[in-house]
Amino acid sequence: MTEGAQKTALITGASAGLGAEFTRQLAAEGYRFVLIARRKGRLDQLGDELRAEFGVESESLVADLATTEGVATVENRIRQLDDLDLLINNAGFGTFGNFAEIEFQTQLDMLHVHVTATIQLTRTALDGMIPRGRGYIINVSSLAGFLHGGRSVTYCATKAYLNSFSESLADELRGTGVQVQALCPGFTYTEFHDTQLLDNFDRKSVPGFMWMPADRVVRKSLAARKSRRVIVIPGFLNRFFKGLLTSSLLKPLTSLLAKQTRGE
Repeated sequence: MTEGAQKTALITGASAGLGAEFTRQLAAEGYRFVLIARRKGRLDQLGDELRAEFGVESESLVADLATTEGVATVENRIRQLDDLDLLINNAGFGTFGNFAEIEFQTQLDMLHVHVTATIQLTRTALDGMIPRGRGYIINVSSLAGFLHGGRSVTYCATKAYLNSFSESLADELRGTGVQVQALCPGFTYTEFHDTQLLDNFDRKSVPGFMWMPADRVVRKSLAARKSRRVIVIPGFLNRFFKGLLTSSLLKPLTSLLAKQTRGE
């Protein structure tokens, strides 16, 4: 199926937060979009804004990436695109509580959204990107991928997987014209922490200086396309904290930081 010469970006979790911000900033570059989320009304509203402000076209595709059927729907659309230049695996959610106390199906859904959906959509996109000799994939991970602590066990583990997957895949794709990025923001002002699953998370437990606005996170991510950096950590403080999190010499300090962010 021919989609024309204009570059296309497919973004999951596009109805709010970083996904919507990616869409707005890429619209300024003239991209057209296939926007994925569970809320069609929000997607359509965003599409109307993009047409009015930037004159670009977007397609709303409803899919729940916690389900096999939802992932298959997006895979089928990717196969129809012959100009997919950018895939952003942004869909995700968090939980806050002890692993043994959080509903197990919720943990399985998180694995499916963060890991299974990401690798399936990436694999499908590569079938077109590699022969074309170009393409860029952004896997939205988290600074939590470097954190080993309680109350967000599955979340941290899935984000650690995304970091490792992205680095390994980027190495494998050298010379193909396709690049991969794992975006690892810290605390970001979005709707992420406003869900029922995070009702017991207190934003005030995290100092204000540790939060970043979504538009700045996205600008850093998109600017990194000019380099071959795979792990992109926006913000000096987040890079500093990553150094602490991965330093065995400073493990007692990082444990204390983790307890503070958990409100203990």
